[in-house]
Amino acid sequence: MRAIRLHAFGPAENLVLDEIPDPEPGKGQVRITVAAAGVHLLDTAVREGIQGPLPELPALPTVPGREIAGIVDELGDDVPAHWLGKRVVAHIGFAPGGYAERVVTEASRLHEVPDDLDSAEAVALIGTGRTTMGILRFTTLTPDSVAVVPAAAGGIGTLLTKYAKHRGATVIGLAGGPEKTDRVRANGADLAVDYTDAKWPDEVRAYLTERLDGRAATVVFDGVGGDAGRHAVDLLGPGGTHIVFGWAGKGPHDGEPLTFTEEELAARGITQLNVLGPAMMRKAGGDNPVRTLELAALAAASQGHFTPAVQRFPLAEAAAAHRALESRATMGKVVLIP
Repeated sequence: MRAIRLHAFGPAENLVLDEIPDPEPGKGQVRITVAAAGVHLLDTAVREGIQGPLPELPALPTVPGREIAGIVDELGDDVPAHWLGKRVVAHIGFAPGGYAERVVTEASRLHEVPDDLDSAEAVALIGTGRTTMGILRFTTLTPDSVAVVPAAAGGIGTLLTKYAKHRGATVIGLAGGPEKTDRVRANGADLAVDYTDAKWPDEVRAYLTERLDGRAATVVFDGVGGDAGRHAVDLLGPGGTHIVFGWAGKGPHDGEPLTFTEEELAARGITQLNVLGPAMMRKAGGDNPVRTLELAALAAASQGHFTPAVQRFPLAEAAAAHRALESRATMGKVVLIP
């Protein structure tokens, strides 16, 4: 089969299309013919040799990728026969292997793909979607809510925007450049602004004054940090909530979480919540919190509460997909198509 392999940590060019043997499922496992494989920012960090949240870096050569969708074509021992031939989606965990034509994973990780979702959309939901559902558990959106979404053209930003509109909230979406702001507007945001324009906070304040009778933002969904995140927090009124789930923004605080002291938060009258990791798992609940959120994301999509945005690349162009993701030239979830 064809697969993308990383032979040495480093730049995107180190991702090479190889021919390798088909994997065989073991006990409790299935093999999936891959129709779509997700690309995550964590994949780019691992490619560079940055361990991040992984228990350890993979041994080389390795096939990256942790999110896949496709059709089950072979069963290992002790796997129920009904899985054979099913359209499925799975997050295969920290074990790599997704950038390939065939993947082996545990049957316990599988979800059937609803008929109204294509494989690329399902991949977006199993990773990006589950994170979005986890984030949303930390706030209650109502028609009185005014939500600011930095990076609103991204995978999570798109889902947050669409879900907030489903709940009747006013949404202010931030994105870099006219093409992305056009996409944010098409996704339903009430106001889409270009955060590369230094005057964007003034545009938002004018909107709040003229269209919302001077109301302040009630929640900021911040996966960006940096200058955009800091200015977004300045839009919060007393009682507002700053929900932090990343810090990928450009500027003086690039690569660092946007944090405030207790005194600063008290002076602003706002709450800051870092929702990643254990906090999100505790909030999700259930015997398997990750699966709880995956099921919630698939259900939300089936119910029409949101539709994931997807940008597709051929499997052979995995290096181009990594470069585009790292340079913030993508919109929505990046997916490889074998």
